[in-house]
Amino acid sequence: MWGGRTGALLRLSRLWPTGLLWRGLLNCNVVSLAGSNSPRCWNCGGLGGPLRGDQFFCPQCRALQPPDPARDYFSLMDCNHSFRVDTSKLQHRYQELQRLVHPDFFSQRSQTEKDFSEKHSTLVNDAYKTLLAPLSRGLYLLKLHGIEIPEGTDHEMDSQFLMEIMEINEKLAEAQSETAMNEIESVVRAKQKELTDNVSRAFERDDFEKAKELLTKMRYFSNIEEKIKLKKIPL
Repeated sequence: MWGGRTGALLRLSRLWPTGLLWRGLLNCNVVSLAGSNSPRCWNCGGLGGPLRGDQFFCPQCRALQPPDPARDYFSLMDCNHSFRVDTSKLQHRYQELQRLVHPDFFSQRSQTEKDFSEKHSTLVNDAYKTLLAPLSRGLYLLKLHGIEIPEGTDHEMDSQFLMEIMEINEKLAEAQSETAMNEIESVVRAKQKELTDNVSRAFERDDFEKAKELLTKMRYFSNIEEKIKLKKIPL
């Protein structure tokens, strides 16, 4: 009465525990659907591209794939999503990635791969610079949590802190010798070190508002550091 595939399924259903056959068929369908939605290589159409994990290249034709737009800097640089970063490991990862994607290694490849190489290399450079410096790293980490610090936030800072910044700027403006500038630079570095330690503790507590306040202060001192560098440049 029942023939073909339907008959075979009915015969199997008598041997399998109730529901197991249908769960198995459902799982197969899910796998099949997932496979059909998997990213494919732009060059050969094979599975594995665009970028998945660290597969920068198609596993079948070895063509360089485009950067993954959903991948953040921490993931790209193989770092934990934390304010604390091993800078030596970060540098090693940077060098490793540039050996893979730097444009110099794609001069004889297709124009598409050359373009992808430029994008990858720029992305790696941006990620490295952002995560290397505590201030930019902290601001980026806040951004991943949906928090950004706009320019011109003086009204949010306490008057005592703003007075401290004003006094340091006045001393820097009056400084005429390298010794005087070095003294100011030493004070600013100590302030930045203290703030960096406090920012780290704030992130460990998931206290993003406190981290935002401290990073705002770090940005003020960072501006002073830039002024010191410019003033030290001989005219």
